[in-house]
Amino acid sequence: MKQILVTGGCGFIGSNFIRYQLSEYPDISVTNLDKLTYAGNLENLKEYESHSGYTFVKGDITDADFVNALFNSNDFDAVINFAAESHVDRSILDSSPFIHTNIVGTQVLLDAARSRNIGRYVQVSTDEVYGSLGPEGLFTETTPIAPNSPYSASKASADLLVRSYIKTFDFPAIITRCSNNYGPYQFPEKLIPLFISNAQEDKSLPIYGEGTNVRDWIHVIDHCRGIDAALRKGETGQVYNFGGNAEMQNIEITRLLLSILGKPESLIKYVTDRPGHDLRYAIDCSKAEAELGWKPETKFDTGLKDTVQWYLDNPEWVNRIRSGQYMKYYDQQYGNRLNS
Repeated sequence: MKQILVTGGCGFIGSNFIRYQLSEYPDISVTNLDKLTYAGNLENLKEYESHSGYTFVKGDITDADFVNALFNSNDFDAVINFAAESHVDRSILDSSPFIHTNIVGTQVLLDAARSRNIGRYVQVSTDEVYGSLGPEGLFTETTPIAPNSPYSASKASADLLVRSYIKTFDFPAIITRCSNNYGPYQFPEKLIPLFISNAQEDKSLPIYGEGTNVRDWIHVIDHCRGIDAALRKGETGQVYNFGGNAEMQNIEITRLLLSILGKPESLIKYVTDRPGHDLRYAIDCSKAEAELGWKPETKFDTGLKDTVQWYLDNPEWVNRIRSGQYMKYYDQQYGNRLNS
């Protein structure tokens, strides 16, 4: 596998995946296709801009003409689709971007890849497509899909579309689903980076409901290792779940963050719960462990402390995100090239 297309590679997980590929496989060539929406940050891969194996292309996966032209000018061995609108709260406010990008964009990529006999397609999905668990039990790859938010419904729809191409066209696709990711370069609308930033400035940390919703947390590098294992070892047509074996209530992780940062719990502010808030997610990873030889390696306590330290060590990155200045980097870095 020499040349891969990564969509959404300027986002949190996508940029970490590209970084992992380029560090682990010296001979690989990665093309990063990203629309650079609010959550896509070109600076996430700034150190790789001069890397001989890395190419950035700005574009929209829903633009069939653009996508087909990109495929025609390259000889991709595989496609890994990270590109997605991904924030539940935003999907509740307006679901239309989620439907367009997550479903239509997936269809465009599938058709482009199928028409060119791409050898492997990986659809990066989420455990949220399974819905909500009660106090016990785990999601497995055969758990029925039952999404409860517009975001998760759009991801489930994309998964079913991928499945249909596998069954109808014998298309060489794999679907991966993971629990909540954490780690460096995460956009600070998500719980951990948001709470780190707020706590540093002694701002309130808004907790939905009573904070008893449970999530399983996986370090982003463990997730990237899992996707890589699925890409290289997975069986066509299969679904693989990746989790961190680190279930925790939202209020518990909030208190941990405050403790690490040396901030008082008086910063916690309980707010009205969001509509359709899933109670609990938990992942059974045994299939990935047995078939891919993968397992999470990062202990949550260690990973969380390292993540907090990363944000403390990179205030410029955080400040540019929060001020919106990061959006100007593309024009600064690429504008002259495009206009010349």
